[in-house]
Amino acid sequence: MDADFSVLIVDDVGTVRNFLQQTLVHLGIDNIDQASTAGQCLQLTQDNKYSIIFLDIELPDGNGKEIIEKLNDISPSSNVVMVSAHSTVENVKDAIDKGAKGFVVKPFSPKKIAAILKKFAPDLRLP
Repeated sequence: MDADFSVLIVDDVGTVRNFLQQTLVHLGIDNIDQASTAGQCLQLTQDNKYSIIFLDIELPDGNGKEIIEKLNDISPSSNVVMVSAHSTVENVKDAIDKGAKGFVVKPFSPKKIAAILKKFAPDLRLP
């Protein structure tokens, strides 16, 4: 695995973060951080460089769609992928308009996560 490839998972639900982390580990990604709040997400992004940031829309201290622009300012090379159970056309369009590079609907499958990885990291060798 490319040592420079890293992922940040931002979701206030621990089981969602853990399932996504287990999925990524199964796909060969081992450089993974987690955050449960917008504040933690922004702090981690200032301190680290992430290839992909999986960002929930609904966080206890902020709206993921509003955080996208801050993330893109802090780390323009990161690919922000929104993750939400609320996949309305408006939510998806809003997220993309604000700078998200992708959208994953909960509940997501490992196959969907693998497709996102292939889209943003085509050089990764996935199982």
